Amino acid sequence: MTLCLWLSAGVAVGWAGTWLARRYALHRNLLDQPGERRSHRQATPRGGGIAVVAVLLLALAVLSARDPARAAAAAWAGLGLALVAGIGGIDDHRPLSPWLRLGVHVLAGALLAGAILRLGGTMLDAALAFGAAVVLTNVWNFMDGIDGLAASQAALVAVAWALFAGQGPVFWLGLALAAGLCGFLPFNLPQARIFLGDVGSGPLGYVLAGLLALATLGMDPPHRLWLTLPLLPFLVDASLTLFARMLRGEPWWRPHVQHAYQAWARRARSHGGVTAAYAAATVVAALAMFGMHSFGSAGIMLIYSLFVLAGGLSWRRLRAMDKHGFTERP
Repeated sequence: MTLCLWLSAGVAVGWAGTWLARRYALHRNLLDQPGERRSHRQATPRGGGIAVVAVLLLALAVLSARDPARAAAAAWAGLGLALVAGIGGIDDHRPLSPWLRLGVHVLAGALLAGAILRLGGTMLDAALAFGAAVVLTNVWNFMDGIDGLAASQAALVAVAWALFAGQGPVFWLGLALAAGLCGFLPFNLPQARIFLGDVGSGPLGYVLAGLLALATLGMDPPHRLWLTLPLLPFLVDASLTLFARMLRGEPWWRPHVQHAYQAWARRARSHGGVTAAYAAATVVAALAMFGMHSFGSAGIMLIYSLFVLAGGLSWRRLRAMDKHGFTERP
């Protein structure tokens, strides 16, 4: 299969699937309503991310057919993806316990770890894949709060890792993810006509965890860390906001509008500029990832620390400038 056909098929399925998902959401009245824990101002359909999940499952099926030796590992990872999307889809229709959802994410993470072992990974590789799956699945869910943000960030990270890999499953799956998101984004860029929903946001993080696990198989710890540079804009915002809520004794598992990107969107009264700024930060981090290819462990740790510090200072400034002042009691 040629690269052009691969990308075209991904974009087409992503676009058509999103269009169908929007019609379904409107028919079933699956709408995210504005509120104090929301960053949008009008009722908007949700669940468009199912189209991207379809692209990824089709991509896994095609790659399995072309490389039967890896078909079992692809099936394990595909089942994990289906579980994350399935529990998210149910939650889009009727709210579920966050602990039930977390339990399913843990099971999906175990399936991804098993897939890595089947590909010849070590127990360390499998453990890191499991941790990345649980963390990134929830980070992408937390950070899916304004138009275009979660989808564009996932597409940029996927492209960066695909270009880094050059060939192999990371290349083809990364481009499939980016292509599916390119089909979805015209419906999601400001002003969004449909949201990813939990059926889409969690699976994005799960697939990125899988790509990261594949890309870092057998690497030493500093170089594993080095490949996470494009994830930092999301990881810094999500982790610092989570820790701040926990320190204040707030119910951190509930929806909220306290992330730095949400504070910035309120101040700017716009989603587009914030999404573009996060995209620019991710591009800079990805370029740094490529530029650090020949660095030793000390250099990687230094540059990485500087990026984390810059992200932390930006997070603190954006939160300090926010006049919304929303806090939540347990």
